[in-house]
Amino acid sequence: MAINFLTQSSETSTVRLSREPIATPQPHRETVKILLIGSPQGVTNIIHTLHYLGFAEVGAWSPPQPTGNPGEVVSLLLRQLMLR
Repeated sequence: MAINFLTQSSETSTVRLSREPIATPQPHRETVKILLIGSPQGVTNIIHTLHYLGFAEVGAWSPPQPTGNPGEVVSLLLRQLMLR
């Protein structure tokens, strides 16, 4: 799942949040968003560590995108959880 946080390098780092659901809510399920923000090397290291621990596949994360801060990127993972 590729998500572009900034489409052009000239854009400002204004963040727009939406309260709209990502997908149709399923009964007893919840979508959780996990963000990694840091240097490209740090974000990649955490993604690979979480893969090694069996938490998430490397390809499940969005490609790292610049945040607007020099040397900083963000990557997103969406997980569906069963609620009890």
